[in-house]
Parts: sequence; structure tokens; C-alpha cells
Amino acid sequence: MAIEKYDYIIVGGGSAGCVLANRLSADPSNKVLVLEAGRSDWWFDVLIHMPAALTMVIGNPLYDWRYESEPEEYMGGRRVYHGRGKVLGGSSSINGMIFQRGNPMDLQRWASDPGMETWDYAHCLPYFKRMETRVVDGHAAGNPWRGDRGPLHLERGDSPNPLFGAFLEAAQQAGYPITSDVNGYQQEGFSRFDRNIKNGRRWSAARAYYHPVKQRPNLTLKTLAHVNRVVFKDNEARGVIYQRPGGRPQAVRGGEVILCGGAINTPQILQLSGVGPADHLRSVGVDVVQDMPGVGDNLQDHLEVYVQHACKQPVTLNPTMKLWKYPFIGAQWMFTKTGPASTNHFEAGGFARSNDEVEYPNLMFHFLPIAVRYDGTKVDAEHGYQVHIGPMYSDVRGDLKIASANPRQKPKMRFNYLSTKNDRREWVEAIAVARDILRQEALEPYDAGEISPGPFVQSDEDILDWVAKDAETAYHPSCTAKMGTDDMSVVDPTTMKVHGLENLRVVDASAMPYLTNGNIYAPVMMLAEKAADLILGNTPLPPAEVDWYRAKK
Repeated sequence: MAIEKYDYIIVGGGSAGCVLANRLSADPSNKVLVLEAGRSDWWFDVLIHMPAALTMVIGNPLYDWRYESEPEEYMGGRRVYHGRGKVLGGSSSINGMIFQRGNPMDLQRWASDPGMETWDYAHCLPYFKRMETRVVDGHAAGNPWRGDRGPLHLERGDSPNPLFGAFLEAAQQAGYPITSDVNGYQQEGFSRFDRNIKNGRRWSAARAYYHPVKQRPNLTLKTLAHVNRVVFKDNEARGVIYQRPGGRPQAVRGGEVILCGGAINTPQILQLSGVGPADHLRSVGVDVVQDMPGVGDNLQDHLEVYVQHACKQPVTLNPTMKLWKYPFIGAQWMFTKTGPASTNHFEAGGFARSNDEVEYPNLMFHFLPIAVRYDGTKVDAEHGYQVHIGPMYSDVRGDLKIASANPRQKPKMRFNYLSTKNDRREWVEAIAVARDILRQEALEPYDAGEISPGPFVQSDEDILDWVAKDAETAYHPSCTAKMGTDDMSVVDPTTMKVHGLENLRVVDASAMPYLTNGNIYAPVMMLAEKAADLILGNTPLPPAEVDWYRAKK
């Protein structure tokens, strides 16, 4: 039987993979294969497409790979759970649908590294704009900072729940600005958020980029196709070996192999293929193709906690969590795409600086008019609300290493949360900022007292102990195969090729050199859009010379 051959093999049908599937197959002469280890995002799978059902898919083995860290030394030896999408669209099919680009200064930081000059804000903004259609009051609304003709549909939160307005007013009373758009001229401040929702349905990367072009004859998708390794001849990638449930390993040839597995699976596949820290690869029985100590290094993430309050008035969404109401709420969504199930509930929040030393916001807030735990633990209040908060560009670094040569064995990840003095300081400051906002006059008519962490958690030591016991990942692992030119870099920022190897590229969150200030879906999609032009040899979009807000000039 002849081995199948393609021009491009895209490993991973997640956020970045869907973008590349669309852009690379736009040329009919390019034969493109997408290999996705999860299943398809069938249109009838309600839990994927219903925005409020995100609490039912994260942690569910039908939708989620359910990773966890190694015991975290500074969190009492806890293993921190990490959800990753097990379905076409990847984590964009199970995430919280919050669209945040990060701060322009994040990209200036990227561009300050040698060789990264074309990854500054001016060069990246055109790709943010190309991918999005921002909708305000039912109409596409473009401007010098925002796009209005892209495949990714963004709706602004518009819930009439009074708690959203009270929270935004409280933030202003605490001394923080209101901004019209955290993805526009000024990120710093508080605002209604953009969400990946279209007409009451989740608008994942698969729905935005893959499904509109899936009928192209030169585009092939294979789901339930788990890639075991990349096949090399000398330093040249020739294809991959993949396996479907119950089947034998199959080889497929490719002119180029593009890894889009994300910050966990891309370094895992690289290491399984013999690309990574040589001593470790030999120790687990993998033949070394290229010694690259940066593969799996530089692991970064956002950690967050919930500061919760009980509510005096019955205006929260807690009653919607009662099981007997699910059929009625579900039916309303099924027939009208409206009601409590049509929103992700993360409709407002903001960005603030915890101290005067930082140049731009280092804290992110998500506000919910409901007090809820995503691990199923019940909240001790009939009505409540909460703020999700955590530092955004911590100096903590971790690593990821394969545990064996078995591609089905999950890699070992250690994030080292709370391991630095600066990170611990920012956590203490973060809780102080959150508490200051939540005790303002605007929320007084609703505030029935703090539930979590509770009034007995006051000292710095108390706060850090609580964070160590209670904090969860914000699901933003990244930076494990970073772009750059130093000895620990993995990816050439001008081509997305893996240094020293031919026909192998990386396009996903692992290629980010530093974590951005906010949820990372938007920057990953931008990275993939920009990478598509680099791969195809297209003339890059011209840089956008626009100004943006700086707290410190």
C-alpha cells in the first residue's frame, strides 16, 4: 500500500491548526492534511456549542485530556489540574470564550529579544485585525485598532444583570479607569469584555476557520488520529507516524510538518521524535535527532483564585445552577439561542497595576454574577458573585518532560507556581486590589460579606497559604518551544522553523517567548495568522503605526 503524501501535515486541529488549515489550503495546489487526536465538534453536540455549558465540558473525559502537574513544591505538594480540548477546535471548543489580545507592551517585550523585531505591536496588530469581526450593538465595528471583516466573530457582553454595572462602578470608585475597549487603544481599566460567541453559540476556531472551507478538495481532516512522532531522515522531517483507536501505526509523508499541538503536546511530540534535551531523551529510551535543551523549558501559565461574596439581593445567576432548571434553560437555548445558556457569564472585568513599579497592568479580573466552583464544590450561599484574579506576567518558570518513549503516557509538567519572591508579592497585592474594589459603595446594596477567602485570611502569610491551597490554573500553558535566537530558543521567528531542522515548524502557544497579559486564545490566533504568511512566503501585512495607551510615557 502506497504511503499518502501531502504538501503540509498539520499536527493538531486546535486553535492554530484550524487557522493554518484555512490559510494554507486557500491555494488549490497545496495538499493539506490535518491530524487531530480528538474527535469532531459535531453540530449536534450541545455541550460544545452552548456557551454556558463550559462548566460541563472542562474536566469531562469526553471533551478534555485532563492533564495535571507534578506535585507543586510551593503549593503544599498539590497536583494542579490542567484542562485541554479533546475535540476539533482544541481548547477553543471548551474554553471560557473570553477574547483578550493582551497589552501592546507584551508584544514590545517579545520584539525586544534579538531576532524578534517583527513581532512588535505594529507588526502584529494587522493580523489581529485580519482575523476578527468585532460586533457592537449588533453591527460590525472596526477602527484603527479593531477588525470588522475577519472569520472570528466577537460579541460584546450585554447582560442587563445589575451586578455587572455595580462592579464596573465599584472599580471606578476604587480609582481605576473605565476603558471603552480592553482590546483597543487602552487595555488598562475595566470594561465589558469581547467573547467568542455568535448568535448565542460558541464561535470556536473550528467554526470560524475550518468548517467554512472543509469542502475544499485539497483539505483532508482525520480525527482520532494520535501522532506518535515525526519521522526524520538525518535533519529533515519527512512525515509522521500516527495511530487511530484499535488500528496499527500508519506513516504519512509530508513536504512540511507543522506542529500545532499546543504548549503541552508540541514539546511532547518533539521529545518523542528525538528533538529535545539529549540527556533526558536518552534516559527514557528515545534516540536523539537533535539536542535542543529549550524544548519543554520556559513553561509559563496564569494562576488564579476566586474572591467570592454572598449577595443580599436575589439578582445573581446562582438559581440557574439548580438541576431541575436545566431542561427549561436548555430548551430556551435550543429553540431561541437566548437565555442564561447563551452567555459565558464572563461579561466584564479589567486590567490593573498592583504597584507603581510596573509599566503596564499586571493583574487581570473577570467578574461573574454568580458564586460557583468549577470543581463541583458547593458554595455556602444561596446567592453570590465573584472575581477571578491573578498576576499576568509572573517571573515563575517551569518545565515539561516526557516520562517515557510511550506516546500515550502524559508528560511530566512542573510549573513552580509561587516559587519567586516577586510572584508571592504580586499575589498579596492582587488580593488587596480585589478586596478594595469589592468593598466599594457601588456594591454595598448587594454585599452580604466575603465567602472566600473569608474575613479570617488577612496577613500576607494567610493569603499565600490560601492561594497555595485554593488557586487553579487559568488554562494558559505556553512558551515551551519559544521563538528566538538564543541557545534556549527552539523556533526561528522569521520562518517558524525549528532551528537546525528542515521541513519542521511550530505554530501554537508553545512558540510564544513570554506569556501575554490576558487569556491567550487571541494571541495564539494572531500568531497563526502571521505564521501562515511566513509559511506561504506571502508579503507580510504592513505594520500599523497607531498609538496606544501608556501609563508611563
